Amino acid sequence: MSAHDGAGAAVTTTIELPTAADTDAFGRALGAVLRAGDLVLLAGGLGAGKTTLTKGVAVGMGIDATVTSPTFVLARMYRPATGGPRLVHVDAYRLGGRLELDDLDLDTDLTTAAVVVEWGEGVADQLAEDHLLVRLDRHPDDTRTAELVAVGGDWPRRVARAATAVRASSA
Repeated sequence: MSAHDGAGAAVTTTIELPTAADTDAFGRALGAVLRAGDLVLLAGGLGAGKTTLTKGVAVGMGIDATVTSPTFVLARMYRPATGGPRLVHVDAYRLGGRLELDDLDLDTDLTTAAVVVEWGEGVADQLAEDHLLVRLDRHPDDTRTAELVAVGGDWPRRVARAATAVRASSA
């Protein structure tokens, strides 16, 4: 783990996700610590596991729905069956930039939902000063690495809790 100084101090950690199931498990652990107002940005190439991670997040938030990539509709909203914050799942891949993102009015959603933005790095960062950036890297042997950049707030503590849960379940 390394800390970075400056505005919106960040804490970075890296976790290994040997299988797609591990990516899903980390998503579940992360979803369990999310709350309304949280912004999670996902970065990584095609097939890196962004949607797999989001599916796990939904389960961890208590959402009993089939989560699919919102590539063509840009955003999907899911409600948990037992209350709690909604999940807004955004795919920024097709957006032309921050102005088109502003048209989605996600800052309003952040008052009542956790927002997960695929392809969000450099596009959606301005939505919340405190946020989590997850950079997924898929290796040639089909394993994945997740670099977690926790920016501000209590993200470092919550990310550590989620990462510990995944490490314990895969041990």
